[in-house]
Amino acid sequence: MDAKKLNYLLIAATIVLGGIFLSSGLIANAILTSKSAELSKLKAQSEVALDLQDAIKKNKADIVKYSELNEIAKAVVPQDKNQAQTVSEIVNIAAESGIGKLSSITFPASTLGGAGSKGLTQVTPVKGIAGVYLLPITITQNSGDAVPYSQFVTFLQKLENNRRTAQVSTINLTPDSKNPNYISFTLTVNEYIKP
Repeated sequence: MDAKKLNYLLIAATIVLGGIFLSSGLIANAILTSKSAELSKLKAQSEVALDLQDAIKKNKADIVKYSELNEIAKAVVPQDKNQAQTVSEIVNIAAESGIGKLSSITFPASTLGGAGSKGLTQVTPVKGIAGVYLLPITITQNSGDAVPYSQFVTFLQKLENNRRTAQVSTINLTPDSKNPNYISFTLTVNEYIKP
């Protein structure tokens, strides 16, 4: 083999080796790019998992922190819509206020037993408070049984301090034509329940 052929052979070998080196660099770069993307994805998933763990720890701490508040809410908001109990409490409050006899205490009509009736009737959900319902109660004192205004005010105050009837939503007063210090009234009182 002469020097010229050896020179061509070495040039060809250098070109082939350069091509192999260049292609292996490109292949290695593609592999590293895919592994880098996979690593970034796994790192993001790891950060999300850590954030989720932190949120779960915080939620558990909040559950412990607010469990006492939940127990207080259960004690304050009645767990049932026991109408007999409610009527009894309203009648007792009226008696304590000096109102001997209320003309009527009415509740919304029930659809229980009717076609397509749901389990919860007469009540409407309270917006923004899940699981708490509102039951409107109408209390009437007719003009034949008019009461002094001062007794009515005492009755209102006691109703608003009662845990079953904590909110009076409407009041209609009618003064007695013979004695303006005596009134007849119609109240709508909201009872909050959490069944």
